[in-house]
Amino acid sequence: METKEERIARRHQKRDEQMKASPGYVTFSIMFTLAYPFIAVFTFVMSTLLATFSGISRAMAWVVSGGKSK
Repeated sequence: METKEERIARRHQKRDEQMKASPGYVTFSIMFTLAYPFIAVFTFVMSTLLATFSGISRAMAWVVSGGKSK
């Protein structure tokens, strides 16, 4: 006799297999794999720009305050 937990696990596994076989899942998986390097580079570039402009802004605030800003 199968326990309730085993039945639930079997249903979840069957549902996951069906989902992974769907065209939408396959398409998303391929697109994500292809786009990931671009996403990573974009994130790095934007983070670098943000840090740069933040540093410029802090430096300007320091200069405007006469060197008293922390």
